[in-house]
Amino acid sequence: MKVTNTEQLRALYGFPAGRAKDKVLNKLEKHSINFIEHAPFLVLSSVNNQGQLDASPRGGEPGFVKVIGDNKIVIPDAKGNNRIDSLINIVETGKIGLLFLIPGVDETLRINGNAYISSDQKDLQLFASEKHLPKSCIVVTVKEVFLHCAKAFMRSKLWDSSAQIDRNTFPTMGEMLKDQLKIDGLPETREEMVKRYQKDL
Repeated sequence: MKVTNTEQLRALYGFPAGRAKDKVLNKLEKHSINFIEHAPFLVLSSVNNQGQLDASPRGGEPGFVKVIGDNKIVIPDAKGNNRIDSLINIVETGKIGLLFLIPGVDETLRINGNAYISSDQKDLQLFASEKHLPKSCIVVTVKEVFLHCAKAFMRSKLWDSSAQIDRNTFPTMGEMLKDQLKIDGLPETREEMVKRYQKDL
């Protein structure tokens, strides 16, 4: 049966209870702030005014996302490929979802809220210690914040070294793009890619 409405979903799953129901907060507190300050990686979700969704990774040294009070965080837009899909979406709808990850920690932190893009120097100077000052940053007003349980990471064994594959058995980015885009010539090697990327880190 194709599930087409929330009533059918609730018939399958029931309703959350206890901690699952009560854990959603409307502002940051000491544990969510501590999580953000230790997280070197997040996944940023956004949506445009046509309802098209996007999720993209963001990373840096732990603390690369700045916490400003109990309902505001600022994310630098590090140098990338200039597609700026997430930034365009935020300009169009002002909506954002974030998933913070800490290596070795199976729990994650989720934040939903409103966002805008800032090129104001007072915001950019929050990242003055970075190698490259960002052209812009994402200013997020927190509307929902909550911890997400460890089950997905336990199932996937994401941080377990025994679950890692031999990277040399997997196609390089250059090989995959060569096939996908029908590019002539030799693909870029992993070593060449890393050397090129190092300039923008």
